Amino acid sequence: MGSLFAELARQVPASARREVDTYAREIPELGILDANPRARAETMEYSVWLRRRTIELSPDNSQLSEADLGYIASIGELRAGAGMSVDSRQRVLRLHTELMLREINEATERQRGGGVDELMQVMTWFAPQGERGIVAYRQGFVTVLRRRLPYVEQVALLARSLLTGDPMAAELAPFLDMEVPERCAVTVIRVPDRPAGDRDLESEIEALVKTYRVPVTWCPEGGGRGGELIALTPLTLDTAEPTSRPESPDLVSDLVSDLVRNFAEALGRPCAAGTATAPLPELADALDRARRISRAAPLRQASARLRPHTMADVFVELAVDDVPFVDDWLQKVAGRLEPGPDLIRTLDAYYRHDMNRAATAAALNVHQRTLDYRLRRVRELTDIDPVSTHGVRTLSAVVTRRLSGAWR
Repeated sequence: MGSLFAELARQVPASARREVDTYAREIPELGILDANPRARAETMEYSVWLRRRTIELSPDNSQLSEADLGYIASIGELRAGAGMSVDSRQRVLRLHTELMLREINEATERQRGGGVDELMQVMTWFAPQGERGIVAYRQGFVTVLRRRLPYVEQVALLARSLLTGDPMAAELAPFLDMEVPERCAVTVIRVPDRPAGDRDLESEIEALVKTYRVPVTWCPEGGGRGGELIALTPLTLDTAEPTSRPESPDLVSDLVSDLVRNFAEALGRPCAAGTATAPLPELADALDRARRISRAAPLRQASARLRPHTMADVFVELAVDDVPFVDDWLQKVAGRLEPGPDLIRTLDAYYRHDMNRAATAAALNVHQRTLDYRLRRVRELTDIDPVSTHGVRTLSAVVTRRLSGAWR
């Protein structure tokens, strides 16, 4: 054994102890290692073993054996069984990798520039075998999660893993008979309020998952009964949004629209949905866009016309939200409509039906002369003609902002 490997072997106890101390200090869930001698001893034993196997196998680039991988998986099972969260699991893996690389670097420096060949041997072994060990650890962790978590929570974990880029998604998806797609539509369904005594949300989500076979997760609002349902719908080449053109409402897939309507009907409450598409590595950004779109979109009851909004539907309102003095002006315009007979609802129907008077009157269940009176009343109260270009630009934004709940 060369000098670098001898130095690494000499430092094994101290290196393992530093790793355990780092876990206890930097990962709150592992603070127990300072108070539980048995847990500390078990963690120390594993850290020592893993370093010694590295030193034994790396000189001739031997692979971790199936028994080695089984032991690593059992550690993942043990920690999942003790209740370790997914976030803490990720931090453990990251810290372990960082510390091992630091130890190798420090040992090399103590050789005063020597041991370059041995350093290359260690690093050549470390990358592929480290990855195999991490996969085994994750598989053990997931095995326990699947036994402990209800189906809906497993699906929610898959959704969160996809959104955060957690490799665990690839291990969870096959167990749930789902796929890890190359591209997704990320849809956020915003529900501002759910009354007490409403049907059990978990049952509604479970039914949704079983019907559509897509990852979904519910994110409650802090301190309220409302929240957001986030759904990730895989897109095939024929439904994926072309990257050479901006998002368009016409590119929302039927599956996404059906899912939104189904969930809205199950809730029986007004909701607003926003959707954005992205390749797998960019889903977190797509979530941010979809969330902002859902907050700019109007709240509506379930209906055959309900569909998720895209950026193209609410780009004006998204911009207005970032310019307070413009938003204040629109809110004042909305205030001028208060004396009129249901003018916000009338304008909403008018613009949703592309200013077709007959279709608008039918939707409102009023005579066309009544509709004409209301449109004249809008012009009188605001000095803005709703059928003019200025009227469409201004009053449609007023309606959407008001119905989104942004001014509550």
